[in-house]
Amino acid sequence: MTASPRALELAVVAARAASDRKAQEIIALDVSEQLVLTDVFLIASGTNERQVSAIVDAVEESMIKAGAKPIRREGKAQARWVLLDFGDVVVHVQHAEDRVYYALERLWKDCPSVELPEDARGGDGAAAAAEYGDAPADGTIRLAGDER
Repeated sequence: MTASPRALELAVVAARAASDRKAQEIIALDVSEQLVLTDVFLIASGTNERQVSAIVDAVEESMIKAGAKPIRREGKAQARWVLLDFGDVVVHVQHAEDRVYYALERLWKDCPSVELPEDARGGDGAAAAAEYGDAPADGTIRLAGDER
């Protein structure tokens, strides 16, 4: 059994919304063979809590416009790892540090990847950090107290 066409369509909707907010490393996994409750996991990361929240808001808005009904949302207050459950698709938006630590891709490595269109695969980390307040647009890193 593979993911339903509707689940694949919604995964692309969610991925594009995340990409529009400069999410990084957007991937989709077909978990339909392993789980009965959902068909696709979409995983995306943000560089800070503000960006994670912005990604979550954009994904929710796009999914609702596409006719998906939100079932559950967890983690929005902390904005480190937010889970959005839409039934056929579960979206995980993680802070980049948490994504490395929890390594969902490794946990679900036996599941096939879902091919996402180019415009739904994620943005540049330095640009995203600059837009959401963590780093200057030129990509340089400044230490606290460095007022250059």
